[in-house]
Amino acid sequence: MKKRLLNILFWSILSAAFIGPGTITTAAKAGANFQFDLLWALVFSTFACLVLQEAAARLSIVSNKSLGSAIAETFGKVKGGWMVFLLIIGAIIIGSAAYQTGNLLGAAEGILLISNISSGPVIFILAIIAGIALLFPSLQILARSLGFLVVLMGFAFITTALLIKPNISDLISGSFIPQMPEGSGLLILGLIGTTVVPYNIFLGSGLTDKTQTIKEMRFGISIAILLGGITSMAVLIVGSAISGEFSYVALGQTLGNKLGSWAVWFFGFGLFAAGFSSSITAPLASAITARDLFQHKNAKKWAQNGIYFKMIWGLVLVTGLAFGLAGFKPIPAIIAAQALNGLILPFISIFLWFAINNTSLMAQNTNSKFQNILFGSIVWVSLVLGLWNVLKASMRFFNQNLSENPLVFYSLFAFTLLITLFVANRIQKRK
Repeated sequence: MKKRLLNILFWSILSAAFIGPGTITTAAKAGANFQFDLLWALVFSTFACLVLQEAAARLSIVSNKSLGSAIAETFGKVKGGWMVFLLIIGAIIIGSAAYQTGNLLGAAEGILLISNISSGPVIFILAIIAGIALLFPSLQILARSLGFLVVLMGFAFITTALLIKPNISDLISGSFIPQMPEGSGLLILGLIGTTVVPYNIFLGSGLTDKTQTIKEMRFGISIAILLGGITSMAVLIVGSAISGEFSYVALGQTLGNKLGSWAVWFFGFGLFAAGFSSSITAPLASAITARDLFQHKNAKKWAQNGIYFKMIWGLVLVTGLAFGLAGFKPIPAIIAAQALNGLILPFISIFLWFAINNTSLMAQNTNSKFQNILFGSIVWVSLVLGLWNVLKASMRFFNQNLSENPLVFYSLFAFTLLITLFVANRIQKRK
């Protein structure tokens, strides 16, 4: 029993990593704007997160390589493989920098809820402390310690969601009947991007305890991610109880009305802790991904104290700081960052799909037919949602409303299905 509890605790770093300001902001706003209509997006993204993280961890246990190293081996000798590396590192760095902006803005908003300090100096100081923690890894204990506060905040949301006593039939229909109300596209992508964070897939692979059996890993990772998904759903339910326009103050008041005035302070500290701990994780995960892809060329410079490693996390940190200080409003900026990660997801999923079916890495532990169907479904759905939102944004320039033309949506369904089947066929041939 003790071993199982420690196993769950070990994998809880993944759920703690995606329960940050992005999750709280996006899920609560989805509830405030659309009640339970977008719960299905959290159900899908929790399921997708479990499938992808299990594959990344299984890859690491069987091959003794991280996801980045496995991708390097899978595509390193393929003609045009350098384009794969460029696409991955570009996507991870851009996605992490966007996420970092949300982390810093979210952490600052947490402090502003309980004080009258100006946001600019707070963001700058948080970025400096995060940079020091990345330079001296022992200080990352601070970030992990703050993660405990994030867990407590999660329990506060779950408790409040139960006290709200939502209508069960509405919960069930919202969870299992996909709906896309007008104006919900960015939030749907955001809900997926904040749960299945692309850089977390690389981070989880790199953190895997390779002495675990696959069975032990699956048990721990399943419980940890399901708890994270339930917490996200609880945040959406609490958001549905907000009266008027969504804001952090309104969300804090909703918690306060159900739990007491102390909950507002607790929420402020929790939001700060979630943002600050993630502001260390995002740059670090980017640097780890780049190192795993390119360290074979110059291992010394890609070591944790190497110049290239520091340049990558420094780039992400500085970019996030620059956008954070640029005066962007925190809630729209955070939602946009999560949506960008939702757009990146299908590409990272495809590269993982190739790697997990590489027999030279996985021997007899490649995906089964059923697992490949699950992978294909995740790639297809994320492609549909991502391209649909890109199309809608593009057509606004021509004053066209795609919602009034179902033929476009059905054509997109068919096009993305063909792409998914093409990828599946290529994987089968390589296998």
